[in-house]
Amino acid sequence: MKRHRSYALSNVGFLLPGLGLLAIFVVVPIILTAWISLHRGSMAVPYSALKWVGLHNYTLIFQQANFKTALMNVVLYSVANIVIILPLAILLGLFLSQKVLKGRNFLRALLFIPYMIPNVAVAIVWGYLYAPQYGPLNQMLGWLHIPAQNWLASPQQAMFSLIILNVWQTLGYYVVMVLAGLTEIPQEYYEAASIDGAGWFQQQLHLTLPLLKRALAFVVVIMTINTLQIFDPVYVLTQGGPINATNVVAYHMYVTAFNYGQAGPASAMAMVLFAIVLILSLIQLRLFRSL
Repeated sequence: MKRHRSYALSNVGFLLPGLGLLAIFVVVPIILTAWISLHRGSMAVPYSALKWVGLHNYTLIFQQANFKTALMNVVLYSVANIVIILPLAILLGLFLSQKVLKGRNFLRALLFIPYMIPNVAVAIVWGYLYAPQYGPLNQMLGWLHIPAQNWLASPQQAMFSLIILNVWQTLGYYVVMVLAGLTEIPQEYYEAASIDGAGWFQQQLHLTLPLLKRALAFVVVIMTINTLQIFDPVYVLTQGGPINATNVVAYHMYVTAFNYGQAGPASAMAMVLFAIVLILSLIQLRLFRSL
């Protein structure tokens, strides 16, 4: 009994530093944001000066056309990224996992490098690539006799341009996750399938994808969380424009808080985004578990 008690105490001792940091930097800010979302006041006043308004801020933000547009934009951005990145990550993961491929470690590193570059730096570089007059992308289109595109200045193309940027930057990160899932699949399964006459495509369809379910679930959840919180490219490149075409919840929340000083509505937006991320993550995990 004493041994079990000392073992439990030692485990608690090892966990306390991590749990303490988690509470200080994650749990406490969430609780504080939820509390502010129920009050009215400026960002410049102390907490004691905030006035209780209950759920008024939540009612207020859902009456704003700009917030509803930002909500639809970020959902569209997230769905488009998942639809594009997930198949590419699986295909590239299968390609880079082939032992006969020479230089596969170099290719893996090459794919992962863009993810290591700071988001702001990537946004600045892509801003030059998308430049309407002297941008390299429009110059290459000119070589093909295709008219120059407005990219970030076009309401129809601006969001798609941000999606391309994110695919380029984060694809390698998700490929690495898929590769990690592929390494957990025993090779004996493939050997047995080959003996039974299954071809490469049949092996991937009936063996790899089902056994990769846990890794893919993690990829989809992480991708959903990351894309729903998009902020840096919007802040650097478009500021929500043109005509709110790239306005997303995180940026709209930032403008509400720091440009207009409305702490309550901005905190309510943060809690709505938090709830959406949490609910979607739980739904996705449940769906993958039932497959």
